Amino acid sequence: MENNFEEHIPERAVLVGLNADCFTKAQTATDETLDELEALLETAGGFCTGKILQNRHTPDSHSFIGEGKAREVRMLVEFTNSTMVVFDNELSPGNIRALEEIIGVTVLDRSALILDIFAQRAKTKEGRLQVELAQYKYLLPRLSGMGASLSRQGGGIGTRGPGETKLESDRRHIRERIHRLEQELEQVRQVRSVQRQHRMKNSVPVVAIVGYTNAGKSTLLNHLTGAGIPANNRLFDTLDTTSRQLTVSDNLDVILSDTVGFIAKLPHHLVDAFRATLEELEYADLLLHVIDASDPNREEHIEVVDKLIAQLAKPGTPVIRAYNKADLVSREEIPVGRDVVAISARQGRGMEKLMEAIEDALGAVLHHVVVTLPYSMGGMVETLHNNAQVKSVDYTAGGIEIETIVDDILYGRLRDYVTKEL
Repeated sequence: MENNFEEHIPERAVLVGLNADCFTKAQTATDETLDELEALLETAGGFCTGKILQNRHTPDSHSFIGEGKAREVRMLVEFTNSTMVVFDNELSPGNIRALEEIIGVTVLDRSALILDIFAQRAKTKEGRLQVELAQYKYLLPRLSGMGASLSRQGGGIGTRGPGETKLESDRRHIRERIHRLEQELEQVRQVRSVQRQHRMKNSVPVVAIVGYTNAGKSTLLNHLTGAGIPANNRLFDTLDTTSRQLTVSDNLDVILSDTVGFIAKLPHHLVDAFRATLEELEYADLLLHVIDASDPNREEHIEVVDKLIAQLAKPGTPVIRAYNKADLVSREEIPVGRDVVAISARQGRGMEKLMEAIEDALGAVLHHVVVTLPYSMGGMVETLHNNAQVKSVDYTAGGIEIETIVDDILYGRLRDYVTKEL
């Protein structure tokens, strides 16, 4: 898969959305979702020249928004010298073909735009594999309706990704490519599984950072761990998972994992392709839901993330809600609760409270102790390695001296052998 990163004149795009009575909330377009689409377009390197929101009872089976409205879009395209139209809704191949014939320029939908951004953002081999898989799954059912778009393969929005010759090959070859990509990603999952087993063996809890795109997840990870991830004010800045160790307190170390940002109407094939990354949620001991406290659509975005958490995380996983950018809102605008903290990742405010919340949420009180075991209890060394954090093991004349962090249950079993509480 080749991406073209050369400088190009920004695409000028008219944004169009359909608000139909028969649509679910996730399918319909509103002024707010069109604003988000504009932010996505700017992230992809484009420029919005105008917006049109159409209201209908049902979508037109041929041209989606109706031929009259499509001709109105064409007039706006010509008046603003635009080079493409981007729809906030998902379009069928037939819709795309009909709209391109009427309007006379390339037509993309929201999913294609998000895929383009992902193609720009993916840096690691894993990230590129995931993006390529999502692109092929998106394009496979659309091959018959992509004529005009295929002729433009190059450097513009919607053209980054599998090239012309690949897309014009038959469906069998594309399915084979999808199969190979899935096999490669399965190998990535297996590597992650080995790493995860190693962490579990050392009993280091995993805290996964989740949140709506651009909520400040990378900024928080950078502040807490010095990870050095580029943290810019743009959507989908982080695609590749970064994991770092964090010392929460004297008794607790955790692995902190960043994840790709969520967004409304995230294409399902993207969620599928990014499962190798998102499965961190399934194995996390705690989820840290970072929320942009200053976001005017905060509640809707919280709902989007909560739904994806329910879909991807194991049931019962505790969640801390960290209201980031709290310095930009009044105290009354942030809810109060046991698992709620107000922070400013950029300014480093509220971090002590966040650490306390993480320690509380991870369950029972932990004990940092030194135990001296008789050699007849040598089997306990393996038990501690499997179920506790072992800092050091020293075989002395007086017995096996182990510095370890244990939970209440193990502490109760070893109480008689504790020689020092740290």
